Amino acid sequence: MVLTESDTNIIIEEKKEEAKADSPKPFTLEILKLLKDVHQQHGLRHGDYQRYRGYCSRRIRRLRKVLKLPQGDRRHFKKRDVTDVHVNSAKGDERYLHVPLVLAERNWAYAMQLRQEANTEPRKKFHLIQKMRKACAYALQLEELCKLERCDARTKLESQAYVAWMHGTLHFELQLWEKANENLKKAQVIYEKLASALPEEEQLPYKQKVDEIAPSLRYCAYNIGEDKAVDLLELRSQGILENFEALVAQKKEKSTAILQEIKWFGLKVLIRQERVRLFLASIENLNESIDRAEDTQAKIKIIEDMFIDLRDIISLVREEVRNDTKEQLVLSYLLSIRIERTVQRNLLLIQQTRRSQDVCRLFDIIIQQMNELISLDGLKDEKQAQEKHSQELLAYKSLRAYYMGKTHATFRRWKEASYVFEISEKMAKDMKANQYPPMLKEMVTDLAQNAALEKSIALANLAIEKYEETAAPVPVKAYKSKKPLAERLDEFREDPQLLSKTPNVINVPFPVPPIEAKPLFYDLAFNHVQFPPMQEKTEEQAQQKQVSGITGFVKGLWGWGKK
Repeated sequence: MVLTESDTNIIIEEKKEEAKADSPKPFTLEILKLLKDVHQQHGLRHGDYQRYRGYCSRRIRRLRKVLKLPQGDRRHFKKRDVTDVHVNSAKGDERYLHVPLVLAERNWAYAMQLRQEANTEPRKKFHLIQKMRKACAYALQLEELCKLERCDARTKLESQAYVAWMHGTLHFELQLWEKANENLKKAQVIYEKLASALPEEEQLPYKQKVDEIAPSLRYCAYNIGEDKAVDLLELRSQGILENFEALVAQKKEKSTAILQEIKWFGLKVLIRQERVRLFLASIENLNESIDRAEDTQAKIKIIEDMFIDLRDIISLVREEVRNDTKEQLVLSYLLSIRIERTVQRNLLLIQQTRRSQDVCRLFDIIIQQMNELISLDGLKDEKQAQEKHSQELLAYKSLRAYYMGKTHATFRRWKEASYVFEISEKMAKDMKANQYPPMLKEMVTDLAQNAALEKSIALANLAIEKYEETAAPVPVKAYKSKKPLAERLDEFREDPQLLSKTPNVINVPFPVPPIEAKPLFYDLAFNHVQFPPMQEKTEEQAQQKQVSGITGFVKGLWGWGKK
């Protein structure tokens, strides 16, 4: 059998792709950007180094627990550092590089705290130097790990700049001005080179760091007596500029090879605008970030933050489409990203939703979005895309039918529920769960297991209702009582009078109960008292009244007796 040149090229390309798939993913640790964000969030915005040191301790504890890298047990301490084996392993995690970085930051924060306290306690200056030496040791350990092939050129440059800055700070405290000047200048050059190689949106932290280093360099030059520049040949001999050239080559390769052309099913999408390339590069590891999120709410937050940038990119491309119709395929690709991520966000919301009515509403939205995705320009004629999205649409319709049945069951509409459950069961048998995304695959698996069970429960409840309707009603003995309901609450009897217009609930007005009053006091001694006779006095008083009555009349008649 003779292979043609095209066949050999295809075989070579397949082998290269297989080698790339087997090779572990390179690490990219943006040290300065990471530290800037952490400093702003944990105390250094206000110069609180003690708070930042406490955060570093907690962060190290969490990293060692997650990475399963404990230092002994509760009784015994056994030091375990991050080694080349951890970084180069196939299951290696980028967070292994965070351990020496956070250890260096913790010692540096302690040194800066002691520097503030040394103004009143000069002896703390020695403790400060000791902590700075420890910080430099951990920084060197980080640099050795970043020199491995697993780390890209940007990570190597950032680690070298961090080590140079840390040593420059130590020599500055020791007043070794020449060494401090050399290391700080080296860090400044690396940060300037990094800022020139990165996109404009990522340059700000590096420019700020360059401005922070400048006053220390001027003070070193003042103490040295001359301004010594760092020789570029010396930097090249140390391998720093080689890493910079490798970084530039990587950036060019990403912008030309990876982001210039994107394969979308059977289509090739050409990306011409730089902002679109940068956006696509930023969402390249979005799924990994979502998987690492702590809870469902954090995953939703990551997707919604991505929507903010995506909205601006889509509006930019739409304006470009008005002038050039060639960008229509790029617009369709961006719209497909928005629809797929919106569906993913809605599936995460379904995991948080408890009411089946709300779940049905979310599935209605998803089905509408999937119809829009199928009808996008560029995908209408793609058989592979139509088949894939049609299968997903069938899955969403079956899930909607399942939750619609649960909604009917909630309101005890068993006939409708059984019918809808049967529809979802039939649709589940026609689905191919292996072709779905992970979240949808899990939902479809649960549907296939539970649809038949829910249908059986609905049919059983429907049969019970029909039996209760056809069964003869049990005669209820009428009971009438003259007592109102308020006086017989401890007795249960079916009283039809309570459902009439004049129920006997309580007597109005309320009966007046007898109450205790103030007791009366009787004078019992009065009956035994004997009074003296008063007859003589009463007779004399009556005679005097008669005499005074006659004389008074005569005096009044003639005017006598007036004074």
